[in-house]
Amino acid sequence: EFILDEWTVIHIQANLEDELVQEALKTGVDLRQYSKQVEAELQRIEQASIKDLGFRVDLSSISSEIQTLQQAVGQYEHQAEEQAGRLVILDSPVTEQEFLEQLHELNNKINFAKELSFRETLACSDIQDIVDRLKIKAVSKIREFILQKIYSFRKPMTNYQIPQNTLLKYRFFYQFLLANERTVAKEIRDEYVDTMSKIYFCYFKSYSSRLLKVQYEDVADKDDLMGVEDTAKKDILPSGFFSKPSLKSRNTIFTLGQRGAVLSPAELEVPSFHPTRRQRDFVCVCVCVQFPYETLFRSQHYALLDNGCREFLFLSDFFHVAGNSAPGSVQQCDGEDLSMFLKNMSAYVSDCYDSIAVFLCIHIILRFKAITAKRNIPALDKYWEAVLEMLWPRFELILEMNIQSIRNTDPQKLGVLDTRPHYITRRYAEFSSAIVSINQTFPNERTNALLGQFQIEVENFVLKMAAEFPSRKDQLIFLINNYDMMLGVLMERAADDSKEVEGFQQLLLARTQEFIEEILAPPFGGMITFVKESEALMEKGQLDKLKNDEVRITQLVRGFSSSWKQSVEALSQDVMRSFTNFKNGTSIIQGALTQLIQYYHGFHKILSQPTFRSLAVRSELINLHHLMVEVKKHKPNF
Repeated sequence: EFILDEWTVIHIQANLEDELVQEALKTGVDLRQYSKQVEAELQRIEQASIKDLGFRVDLSSISSEIQTLQQAVGQYEHQAEEQAGRLVILDSPVTEQEFLEQLHELNNKINFAKELSFRETLACSDIQDIVDRLKIKAVSKIREFILQKIYSFRKPMTNYQIPQNTLLKYRFFYQFLLANERTVAKEIRDEYVDTMSKIYFCYFKSYSSRLLKVQYEDVADKDDLMGVEDTAKKDILPSGFFSKPSLKSRNTIFTLGQRGAVLSPAELEVPSFHPTRRQRDFVCVCVCVQFPYETLFRSQHYALLDNGCREFLFLSDFFHVAGNSAPGSVQQCDGEDLSMFLKNMSAYVSDCYDSIAVFLCIHIILRFKAITAKRNIPALDKYWEAVLEMLWPRFELILEMNIQSIRNTDPQKLGVLDTRPHYITRRYAEFSSAIVSINQTFPNERTNALLGQFQIEVENFVLKMAAEFPSRKDQLIFLINNYDMMLGVLMERAADDSKEVEGFQQLLLARTQEFIEEILAPPFGGMITFVKESEALMEKGQLDKLKNDEVRITQLVRGFSSSWKQSVEALSQDVMRSFTNFKNGTSIIQGALTQLIQYYHGFHKILSQPTFRSLAVRSELINLHHLMVEVKKHKPNF
């Protein structure tokens, strides 16, 4: 079947007429008869075309109805989906996955409605009311859920980290509030900050009070300075019959010992005491053990670091706090306990004279500051700076007090003179080695300057004490013993190239060389003087001035040959009695014997000169190689 329109009919009619005319011309048929046939055929075709056109209209109508039905079904399905979403928002618990999915969908619709409103679209009014009502309901349910979680932190013995982790699963809730109801978002954040502030304050207040129960009772006071005489102080009781020393020895104040372990990686980030223990358990475990202040300080501040870092990450993640506002938010949560820490520290520092404790606390903070910087958590930066601003001046003040105490010492008030190392120089050595070893990790120029000043005063003190001895030999023994002791203690902790080590090495070497000359002088002084005089004249070419000293030279040659063994033995014994460090004493004896051989070698060399070749006594000189073999027998084996 063909569906013909008006133009098609006209075209067919024209073609038929043309064909009929051509046929008539060929056959000679009457054109009128053919014209009638053409009209009849056209009428038939026209009727058939009209019927086909009607069928086409009917088909068009049916297609339009189908489209209308499809639109109606789609609209119904959309309305059904919207209705289901509304029911989820209204009735489902916020912890259900469906609620979270529909909350995302609602957030999209809210944003779409805002866009329509911005464009002033008329259709906006059709959906705005529904969206607003759903938003209010969603905000209400989210607010109640989050607040209940925050309130659960307040229950006694609650590990607040568990509900914190739960909240992180619903971080979109706060994002939704922040985007659609800032007043409620602020209310929740303020409530959280207020809650955590109270929790942290109670936690750290309790923890700090428990730590104080195990702190050393015996601490240094203003009289425990380096230059003060080492006598035990007595606290006389009212009865007058009993007394007890407040400190066994002032030396312990200036000794690092095992206290430096608090800075080791193994202990720095491990809480000494578990902060969640109940107080009675804590006291039972620690009642027989006491700790220095820096150990408790480290434990307390590690707990602060641990909680501060965790709080910073939570605030950044859940409350979408970033940039400069993040540290401030942590300060709000930890504000009260940070203030409490600073107040307690101020009270301790103002009455503290234990410079090692203060310096260790400084370096604990420097290390914790480095840890938070490595973790990219600036939340506690201002607190770290506040603590350092409190500790540094106190440390410098205590050092200056000790320096002044050494400067003001009166040797005649420090007890009986003794060539052994003095207790004040031992205090200095222990203290200086402690500070130098700690300071190597985080060098501080002000500390280095104070240590340099300290060393100058100690060197002056040693010289002042040495001057109290009547003989130069005893003076040198005292100096060498003190320099050697200080150098040995320093080298146990400080680097070999530190200024302190290098300074005392030079002093020790100079005084040792002087002492060797001092102990060689009594038995071998004549020969040594002759060698020195002769060498000076040889340099000037004037050795002939001594050609008439045959008697003197003879006495020197025979005197050395007859007494050198006994003199070396006596010298060795004297040296070993004089020095407390056997290793140092052995080194001095070896140096003395080496110097003796050098002088005797010089003696040989001078007597071999033309001026003295004719001297018969030259044959009595001891063979130099033989002397070296014999001298080795007199070296002590220590």
